[in-house]
Amino acid sequence: MLSISDPTGPAPCPVPFNMARHVLAAGQATPDRIALQILRASGAERWSYARLIAAVRGTGTGLLRAGLEPGQRVLLRIGNSVDFPVAYLGAIAAGLVPVPTSTQLTGPEITRMAAGLAPAMVLAGEGVALPDHPAPVLGLESLRAMHDLPPCGWHMGDADRPGYIIYTSGSGGSPRAVVHAHRAVWARQMMWQGWYGLRADDRVLHAGAFNWTYTLGTGLMDPWAIGATALIPDAGAPLALMLKRFDATLFAAVPGVYRQLLKDGRKLDLPRLRHGLSAGEKLPDATRDAWRAATGCAIYEALGMSECSTYISASPDRPAPAGSAGYPQTGRHIAVLGEDGQPVERGKPGVLAVHRAEQGLMLGYLGTDRAPELPLRGDWFLTGDRASMADDGAISYLGRDDDMMNAGGFRVSPLEVERALADHPGILEIACAEVQVKPGVSVIAAFYTGPDPLEEAALADYASERLARYKQPRLYRHMDALPKGANGKLSRKTLRDSFKGGA
Repeated sequence: MLSISDPTGPAPCPVPFNMARHVLAAGQATPDRIALQILRASGAERWSYARLIAAVRGTGTGLLRAGLEPGQRVLLRIGNSVDFPVAYLGAIAAGLVPVPTSTQLTGPEITRMAAGLAPAMVLAGEGVALPDHPAPVLGLESLRAMHDLPPCGWHMGDADRPGYIIYTSGSGGSPRAVVHAHRAVWARQMMWQGWYGLRADDRVLHAGAFNWTYTLGTGLMDPWAIGATALIPDAGAPLALMLKRFDATLFAAVPGVYRQLLKDGRKLDLPRLRHGLSAGEKLPDATRDAWRAATGCAIYEALGMSECSTYISASPDRPAPAGSAGYPQTGRHIAVLGEDGQPVERGKPGVLAVHRAEQGLMLGYLGTDRAPELPLRGDWFLTGDRASMADDGAISYLGRDDDMMNAGGFRVSPLEVERALADHPGILEIACAEVQVKPGVSVIAAFYTGPDPLEEAALADYASERLARYKQPRLYRHMDALPKGANGKLSRKTLRDSFKGGA
């Protein structure tokens, strides 16, 4: 049997279509239901679906009145507040193409992005680095004033037209603009049962910030699309207390958050919680087992990427067999390919690939002509993840084909970090790799050569001026020489292995 999934379902995305309209349709039918609670130790700020929809559609009206036209790109530089999803959905409602970006990015980083993106406007919060770009900037005060404007009409159109753009680090070392169609949100329905076990009466608490794409999809868009309630804790809110006090039924986080909640070794009394969700990086078995012991609940893990969101997962209906990442979500068209570009026999390793017809697959990377380009091998998009498919369809993850690093759920290219640090006067050569500092915990490390070892604090300061916080190395190691193969090519694998050996 070949390593390929059954692509049947879901039904094709309807046309005409608007992503924001789809996300808020269930809420329009239940306007008084609570769509969002922003959780604080002192209480919660509540947004009904009626209030959320009015703010979104009013924002759409305001952006159009500001002179923007459907199809234009809008760069989002908004921090961890409800302003972020309202602006994001408001832009999509009006037919604009929002581009969410991390507020941790520095001025040079966001300026390089804007040069390739050519945004028509920048929506910005206070204290956030802005690009050196001629696009006008609209602040939060102006955005909030739009909430009470008359509702914009839903901009309907082809489901394959660009809906939003997100950035991911590519193996070439520079962040790449991933262009997604409006239909991407339609495809997310495959996650509802294939990962979440999502129901309309759920209260989904996501531990991430509003302006993180993991939160945006799993924590907000998906609960809203089914008419459930999204719970987002304010910065510094005690998570264990929030989970219990606000009756969370599902909890989504990266593995590091689960580890923090478990560090005291105490039982967690969460009577309403059905299960947890994890993505962004590999969940250690020890963390999974400790969570079950502390709460009585399982954690279901998902594997995905910015280019296609999650597509392989465990779920309440189909838990992952031991040692596997789970199963292809029902309707996902994926395969494990060999060197000839054809599906391998089940049980054999290969590269995970997503079929070009997959509704959740991106339109492509933004090219030099600012149009999306989808790199394919035949009919397949290669993910770069190595895997094998068992006879029952379960997928075992075998690692990356490249040297991409994972920093708390963000994929980071070592080349980008190396370029940012290579000009330091005390560094001759530098290489970066993700290393394991203890079981289940890994960080970005920088290995460098130079006349003398440098102060780590000085190197950290140098990195902070050039890289977002999540891209900055947490460890620095001076070496006499970097490991290279017979052809002179750097071996990051040797660096990782040597670190495990205590070097």
